[in-house]
Amino acid sequence: MSTSLDDGGSRPPQTTDPVPTPASRRRTRERLAELRGPAVPPRPLDARALAALAANPGCRRRALLDGAGVDKGALATALGSPAPFGQSQFAIVRGNSFEARVKADGGRELLRLFGVEDPGTVSVPDLSASGPEGRTARTALALREATAAGGWTLLDHPLLTLEVAGSPVHLEPDAVVVDPAGRWTVVEIKSFPMVDGAADAAKVGAAARQAAVYVLALERVAALTEGAEVVHTVLLVCPKDFSNLPTGSVVDVRKQRAVTRRQLERLTRIEEIAEALPEGLSFDVEGCSAEELAAAVEAVPHAYAPECLAACEMGFHCRSRARAADAVQTLGRSVRGELGGLTTVGAVLAAARGELGDPEDPAVAALRRARALRQEALDEAEAAACR
Repeated sequence: MSTSLDDGGSRPPQTTDPVPTPASRRRTRERLAELRGPAVPPRPLDARALAALAANPGCRRRALLDGAGVDKGALATALGSPAPFGQSQFAIVRGNSFEARVKADGGRELLRLFGVEDPGTVSVPDLSASGPEGRTARTALALREATAAGGWTLLDHPLLTLEVAGSPVHLEPDAVVVDPAGRWTVVEIKSFPMVDGAADAAKVGAAARQAAVYVLALERVAALTEGAEVVHTVLLVCPKDFSNLPTGSVVDVRKQRAVTRRQLERLTRIEEIAEALPEGLSFDVEGCSAEELAAAVEAVPHAYAPECLAACEMGFHCRSRARAADAVQTLGRSVRGELGGLTTVGAVLAAARGELGDPEDPAVAALRRARALRQEALDEAEAAACR
């Protein structure tokens, strides 16, 4: 593979949001701990969850639960709607085994994909430090030193940070490679095969969205590092054909990066959601009854869409509540957008029958026209059957 990963990065845009003070951050952390349960450790977000969160920025429920570090899987189970998805233990073991092979012998196989044949010429800094804040600072220092040194550097599992809805999220890519020109490339290692140079499009798309989150986080560090440039093409490393031999493919994530950045900027700040909740509300699965948990969940608005079933542990619970409310969200985002102010299936049917809605409303007019066409087709079919 050529080393000309040539799409450079740009500095992240300036935001007009006020910068949270240490005191406000502390109050937010305390409030989120109360919601999670003081004795419950927070469940950390990862890039996969963050990419899914960005895909539904209007969902205050997911933003709050993820921001507070609530175990959504355990919460959904306690509410009687467990999420029947997740990565199998076999897939996890297989993925870890393949990643170990890619990084073995000083990362020889990985560096070969960048055109580096001798791993002895590549610096592999120690990124260990105390706590996530220490590891984040150590990663930033290693990136600055690598850029200034002007050589090849491999960062194995660096820790990055990205602020999401007013709360910092720690992210850990598989690897980041710094080349002699000061360009930083995200490496995403996946265990699904690349057959004849191509992999499953859906899996590649998911990997690209995940890698785009890492690119955004790297840009925060690059903005403070002279001579640094974040590459907007990531290296996806997969098994070649049906072997365990690593092969690489350059994936352009500019579109995914732009979409993810825009969606994350639209997320309501977590402290605003938390402040609107009544005192005493808690999502502590061990300390609250199912009724208390259900009331707490219902206190936070959600934005259910069918896609949530494959991306959020709370998806099945939110679907059942949306169905109980006769909400048109169950029909999909595109349908919901077309229906305008008609928010329930009952209202849609009433509008189609002429019992509800403004005839000048395009959505109402379209529904009545559709009903008329349906009735016309039924009448013609009945007449043909009688002949």
